[in-house]
Amino acid sequence: MVMGELTQETELLVIGGGPGGYAAAFRAADLGMDVTLVDISPRPGGVCLFKGCIPSKTLLHLAELITDASRAHRMGLRFPPPEIDLETLRAHKDRVIDQLAGGLVTLGDGRGIQRIQGRAVFESENQVRLHDAEVSRIRFRHAVLAVGSHPAPVPGMPYRKGGKIMNSTGALAFSEIPKTLLVLGGGYVGLELGSVYAAFGSRVTLVESRDRLLSGIDADLVRPLQNRLEKRFAAICLNTTARILREDKDGVTVRLETEKEGREEKFDSVLAAVGRKPNTSGIGLENTRVKTDARGFVVVDSRQRTSDSRILAVGDVTGGMMLAHKASYEGKIAAEVIAGQPSAFDAAAVPAVVYTDPQIACCGLSEETAHREDRNVEILRFPWKFSGRALTMDRFDGLTKLIVDPETGRILGGGITGRESESLIAEIVLAVEMGALAQDIGLSIHPHPTLSETEMEAAEIFTGSAIHILPRRKP
Repeated sequence: MVMGELTQETELLVIGGGPGGYAAAFRAADLGMDVTLVDISPRPGGVCLFKGCIPSKTLLHLAELITDASRAHRMGLRFPPPEIDLETLRAHKDRVIDQLAGGLVTLGDGRGIQRIQGRAVFESENQVRLHDAEVSRIRFRHAVLAVGSHPAPVPGMPYRKGGKIMNSTGALAFSEIPKTLLVLGGGYVGLELGSVYAAFGSRVTLVESRDRLLSGIDADLVRPLQNRLEKRFAAICLNTTARILREDKDGVTVRLETEKEGREEKFDSVLAAVGRKPNTSGIGLENTRVKTDARGFVVVDSRQRTSDSRILAVGDVTGGMMLAHKASYEGKIAAEVIAGQPSAFDAAAVPAVVYTDPQIACCGLSEETAHREDRNVEILRFPWKFSGRALTMDRFDGLTKLIVDPETGRILGGGITGRESESLIAEIVLAVEMGALAQDIGLSIHPHPTLSETEMEAAEIFTGSAIHILPRRKP
């Protein structure tokens, strides 16, 4: 038998090496399964590691340093304008990616996982055909589908490598810093990448078709960020749509339209960040019993099982909150379900973080969702202008809020806008998952002076014991 026609058998086939895929593979191997991981990349990590979370946060950290240095004059420190070395910057980003990818290879090899580079297409409910791989086919007992997603294309907006119209992947390559940049989309990707380019010197115009930024997050949490971006961006155009007219060597001409008027503007580059679509086409799902919804996402139950008994699915391909940590959580559940354990996705609070400046983090029930569902809740807000630590950092525009059941005091959700929100949100996540009461956080001693105190103070508003904010009137 020639190598190219080799068929292998495996107990578990994991298709896709991103956070959901490698988490499923690692957990399954730890549970004693024979695991084969197939991915189009030579090393695991997926979009998150190579084209998403890690490179974007590396650039956002550098943007944060630039912003902090420019604001330091308010506190008596003056730094010269930064000298930006794009080649060294890209090399640093690549080193971070390479170190993490190498670590995943080591972890997989140490577990005895077979890794195959190639593209898998289902031929039947228990077999895939591999393209661009040494192995021709793999027959499996179970499979975990973790093929992820890709940036949603904008109709009439062609992408080409090296072109002036970019998606998020092209923007993260950071090949140049355009003098003017149009960002299409007011979601977290557009705001994060727009913030990076603004910090590095681009005049950024952001266009959003809706009437607000980050429409899935409570407006009071978004407001401090929008106020900051209105000063850092050249313009934020809400209730506005954009239509590409032409691209030439000098830039991209765009028509911006509102209900009342339209105008043409020219930008050096355009970044389209209008969402993501699942990678479910062209992988042979029609040869299985796996079902997809109207948008192409794989339908799964709470145990990550598809409508095909042999195949489970995790991560972006299943829709919902398309977040790396959610995919990893689902990957471990899938492996445990295959192993016969009573695992299920029962998380009450999946945190979401927008890594802008200021950051926004939230979890659990939101205020706006509670109002839509006509749920009786009490909202506890502690503005950071009353936080000693925030004032020492000159970052007093933040807000900490808790959503609480007024009858029981149970914490149902919350959100934080401000520096280090990415880490602070974990306390609220834990509180929601444990069914903790506002009194539990309020009676837990927090170190002073810290930003974490804002969570304690917000909880103390419920008990009437907060000392750094005026008490509410009692009925």
